[in-house]
Amino acid sequence: MHMRLLPALLALAGAGFAAETHGTPEEFTAVAVAANNVMSGAGTVLMSVDRWSTDAERTRLVQTLRDKGPNAMLDAMQDMRPVGRIRTPDSLGYDLRYAQQTRAEDGGRRIVIATDRPIGFWEAWHRPRSIDYPFTVIQMQIGPDRRGKGTMSIATKIRAYGDTIELEDFASSPVMLTDIRAARDDE
Repeated sequence: MHMRLLPALLALAGAGFAAETHGTPEEFTAVAVAANNVMSGAGTVLMSVDRWSTDAERTRLVQTLRDKGPNAMLDAMQDMRPVGRIRTPDSLGYDLRYAQQTRAEDGGRRIVIATDRPIGFWEAWHRPRSIDYPFTVIQMQIGPDRRGKGTMSIATKIRAYGDTIELEDFASSPVMLTDIRAARDDE
């Protein structure tokens, strides 16, 4: 499955909106619903964004992807300071590497979160097809009421085509995120 993101995935946020949110940590709770040929079921996903990615980080990732490809972008992403964490209620979770947001016309926000996905010992040793899909990309639409919906592509390849970044999912469809609720530390 291919999904094209316009404008480019990592070029979403304008400088004004990003600057006003850099210091405000935010928590997101969502119900993740998977129904594809890899997995099925539903559960809670907890995401915390401690800081929003800077314009310089966004530029570095986009330029690396365009100039050197997705493997170099993965390396650059892994070298970045984490922006938050993702987990389920019964797990420790793992670091998020990129988080940007942009204002939507309705007063809400569009949020893109990207990270390298954890690769366990078995997968690294046996190198199944999934090893070629090293990214997790989360896209959320949050309304003015701080509720929303979105998708989570757990095992994904990223490729650049001009100003468009394309995701190729290992699974036949992304995990649907429903009943997203956003809460800030300052509330």
